[in-house]
Amino acid sequence: MKKQKERIYIQQWLELKPYEKQTITDSYYLKISNEVKQAVITNKQSFVLQRFLDDTDIDLLACFLTSYFEDIISGTNIWNSFAAYHTELYNKPLPFYNVDEYYTEEINPQDISFLIWYFMNTIQNDKFIAPLNDFIVETANKVMNVFDSAWDYAPENELLKTAYTLTENETDFYIARNLIDTILFKTYLFYPDSLFDLKDQELDIIEENSDEENLLNYLNEHRDYALHNVHTRLLGLKGKEWASRILEVNHPLKNDFLEISQKISGYFFYKGQDSENIFIEHIASGKKFNLTKKSYEHFESLKKIDAILFLGIAKWKNEWWFSGISFQSDFNADLVLAEKSSVKSRGAVNFLDHQNEKVDELLEEQYAAFKDFTNGYPIAFMNSDKVNDFIESYIEYFNNSLKLSKRQKEKAKERAKADGFFGGEDESIDFTDRSESALIFFNPKSGVEIAFDVNSAFPILNNPFFIKEDSEEHLMRLLEEENISAELAMYCITNFKSELPFFKEEPGKMYLADIDFLLRFWKKNNYFATPTITYTGGHKTGIS
Repeated sequence: MKKQKERIYIQQWLELKPYEKQTITDSYYLKISNEVKQAVITNKQSFVLQRFLDDTDIDLLACFLTSYFEDIISGTNIWNSFAAYHTELYNKPLPFYNVDEYYTEEINPQDISFLIWYFMNTIQNDKFIAPLNDFIVETANKVMNVFDSAWDYAPENELLKTAYTLTENETDFYIARNLIDTILFKTYLFYPDSLFDLKDQELDIIEENSDEENLLNYLNEHRDYALHNVHTRLLGLKGKEWASRILEVNHPLKNDFLEISQKISGYFFYKGQDSENIFIEHIASGKKFNLTKKSYEHFESLKKIDAILFLGIAKWKNEWWFSGISFQSDFNADLVLAEKSSVKSRGAVNFLDHQNEKVDELLEEQYAAFKDFTNGYPIAFMNSDKVNDFIESYIEYFNNSLKLSKRQKEKAKERAKADGFFGGEDESIDFTDRSESALIFFNPKSGVEIAFDVNSAFPILNNPFFIKEDSEEHLMRLLEEENISAELAMYCITNFKSELPFFKEEPGKMYLADIDFLLRFWKKNNYFATPTITYTGGHKTGIS
């Protein structure tokens, strides 16, 4: 076996901290980290763990587990926020492990087992590791002994606690945004998840734009996009939702964090300003916004009406704030036309309308028509070369079900082309290079979705593509693939778990007990389905 590096150094410990300079308690917790490392690498099962983690990863795991201990001691409320919300959702503080003997707001061996499982399944993607492996439980017990010995003497890290606090009357969006950034990208619990993802994405940006003079702008914009949009593997929450939970119980900003809007990035017309606001118009959608001058120090440079601004904006405490990067250019007719024609650009503001329009009602009508079209099923199986024909036939069936006039149907086609139903492609997509067979599922929360290489997860009469030998492989793809909806996975589980061999033995039986947690873990950025259609007007609205 390869010889381990002897000890962890302070620079490695500080990698997991929301500050850069060593504080008075860091030497103490570095010592604990080295004791944890020895517990990890010297127990009887350590050779199993070292199959999945290299020396650097093991050092990081030791610091990660010690940071959990420091968190509990210091009262920073990171781990406790996770355990409390898990309890709200599932009536127990964490998944997988027996919690009959569990002490809230104290250290627990079950917590350590879970954290080892979580770390190993986020730091590497080669193999999914089941949570009840002997090497996880044994390692957790050894680490627990280290923490037990230190419990009575461990000091609080006061500097650490201040990184997760805000004054009760804070109104500055940038200070609030900084807390979100700290949580997602400078906090131990999300270090192997959202921070590792960010680092990988930043490397890609650097490689693709190594000669670009605007590289720093690209990196800044991507980080800003990530802190607004990233969901964590733990419970599928966004950074603003974690911020709301980590703040003190009665903190008045809790709801303000939850109400931070989605970020809108795109091109805007400059329409003027007054003493407090800059007036802008989203080019693609025509929606108008008042951008607070508190957030945009370059307002004096804005002179020409209908000059074009590229901006990111987000709503905080009922005001729109600049967030990300910006640049200004003269009016450009080609750019304006491209923006107004872009489904993606128009869709950036859809969330503002979905809360007011009858999208749910429209989805229900389309769902009912889909089941009528497929003889009662919300799912259909076919060869991949038949996908486009199926979609076109379903669209025609739905439009006919509304009993629209010929003129209304033509208008529906025009609206659908403009709004990009099924992606807005002018030509059919060739799906045959993805897989020989496919399925089409009507997701009640989002609309039609297409999936490949999962047909053998569905032992159903209208599925001629089911192959029993492939069922476990296809089922695991259905569960673990982020781009396949949780609703499709749950449709399979709800209807066919008794017929699938995987769920009759371990670990499949155990997965069922915590399946919602696991779906949030596997599908972190897509667990919460949103409508993929654009509402286009009246009650009887056709599609094309």
